[in-house]
Amino acid sequence: QVQLLESGGGLVQDGGSLRLSCAASSRAFMNLNMGWFRQAPGKEREFVAVIGFNGVNTRYADSVKGRFTISRDSAKNTVYLRMNSLKPEDTAVYYCAAKWRGDQEYAFWGQGTQVTVSS
Repeated sequence: QVQLLESGGGLVQDGGSLRLSCAASSRAFMNLNMGWFRQAPGKEREFVAVIGFNGVNTRYADSVKGRFTISRDSAKNTVYLRMNSLKPEDTAVYYCAAKWRGDQEYAFWGQGTQVTVSS
């Protein structure tokens, strides 16, 4: 029902920046809460950030707070994750996810994009 297409991953040096993008196919984008998750090799999937349907409310994992910024553009049906001051421990596959307004569970996931931070 909702397809998510991610882009923007890559290889950066310690302290560098990247911006990830996630385009949603749904015309009901304004009814979706959008989130970012990540998973490093051998580790569990980890919550990174979420933004509410209206683009006002945001939450961040403690590990990225102050360094990452989530935002959304309703005209483009796109959510972004600006990552600054990247650290090697940020290396992971980053996934875009979406859930319907009012739901607890993320029902839609992107394919994942690799972010690698070299030391």
